[in-house]
Amino acid sequence: MKNTSRFYEYRHVVSFQETNLVGNVYFTNHLAWQGRCREMFLRDHAPDIIDELSRGLSLATVNCACEYFAELVAFNEINVRMRLAEQVQNRIKLVFEYWRGTELVARGEQQIACMKREGEKLSPTPVPPTLRAALAAYAE
Repeated sequence: MKNTSRFYEYRHVVSFQETNLVGNVYFTNHLAWQGRCREMFLRDHAPDIIDELSRGLSLATVNCACEYFAELVAFNEINVRMRLAEQVQNRIKLVFEYWRGTELVARGEQQIACMKREGEKLSPTPVPPTLRAALAAYAE
């Protein structure tokens, strides 16, 4: 039986740089935070994948989305929670929740394809075993 309560969490404090003229967070920043959360996950749980990226591995984002429920402003403290939703062949689907305290302020997802760079060409490659194992601990 899978543990549905496990998630990887990245904590973020919103800066003025991430807001627009109205004073709320510009919508594209939520997608940037997904990427930051994913990077910190690699650093914390699969650091060898970072080395593989310099040797031709590519974690290509092929689809991403975010649904917004509440506005955020400078100095809000946000917890971005990430879980593995699905893993099929060379594809990984991650889901994200954005929490301000006990309030769910947004929800998003990304689909990532594991690819191998061979010269100018990218070809599908299996999800590396260490990444597969690290993500399994955070599966829905």
